[in-house]
Amino acid sequence: MKTHKNGPLSIIILTGLSGSGKTVALNAFEDSGFFCVDNLPLTLIGTFVNLSNKTPTISKIAIGIDIREKKLLTDFSIAVSALRKKYKLEIIFLEANDAALTRRFKETRRPHPLGYKDLNKALRKEAKALSPIRQESNLVIDTSALSPHDLRKFITESYLKKDTKKMTVSLMSFGYKYGVPPEADLMFDVRFLPNPYFIEKLKAFPGTSPKVRNFVLSQKDTIKFLDKLYPLLNYIIPRYEHEGKNYLTIGIGCTGGRHRSPAIVQEIEKTLKKKKLNTNVIHRDLDIAS
Repeated sequence: MKTHKNGPLSIIILTGLSGSGKTVALNAFEDSGFFCVDNLPLTLIGTFVNLSNKTPTISKIAIGIDIREKKLLTDFSIAVSALRKKYKLEIIFLEANDAALTRRFKETRRPHPLGYKDLNKALRKEAKALSPIRQESNLVIDTSALSPHDLRKFITESYLKKDTKKMTVSLMSFGYKYGVPPEADLMFDVRFLPNPYFIEKLKAFPGTSPKVRNFVLSQKDTIKFLDKLYPLLNYIIPRYEHEGKNYLTIGIGCTGGRHRSPAIVQEIEKTLKKKKLNTNVIHRDLDIAS
């Protein structure tokens, strides 16, 4: 591996489905201190990386590549294999469900890069074509339920903290009625806890508010649940980190993702921070109307 003045040159290759947030993510990497370039032809990546490695002011780069690069499907593995022999490289694949992608294309009024008049057909064809690259990726991020702000926050916090060589633990509250988060490594169902939704004076407040949070955390079942959860997390988190995992996503779900799960996530984050762990919180469904 070639070494840079500031250590091995770090390379992020950012790719994925059109409309899944690559531009937002690439901007977030730039804000995190990466030297970024978008839509670089695969034939030029090796030259660009070698030049970056010779530049003292550049220690980490992020390269955006998507279906617009005509040789993406045929030359991607070859280009990546060559880089991995010399450099520290990570591939991030962004994706989203068809409903989210369709909404985004309609909002921006931009055509799909594949150019089909039938957007659904274009989405299916692209997903199938990029499937081998997805399998080769180190990290897959589903942005279906993430706002641009959420995605930027996730990238910025994860990669600013990554220099500490600590795994980032993402805590995600969600509502089962809106589907389970596919990116979650671990999921815990807290629908067995008393629901503030059915208490008139608490119904209108989110789980992040002191009123709801105090109610949820004061329940005997909550106390017992956390008493059993923390020993499990204390056991498995260091082992995931030792295994070399850079990201661990823990999902906490209740019915609507508005009251119980956000309260539990906030409490778990407070405890993990005391252990000097890198944490990132996402309340996926908090702003969805009850």
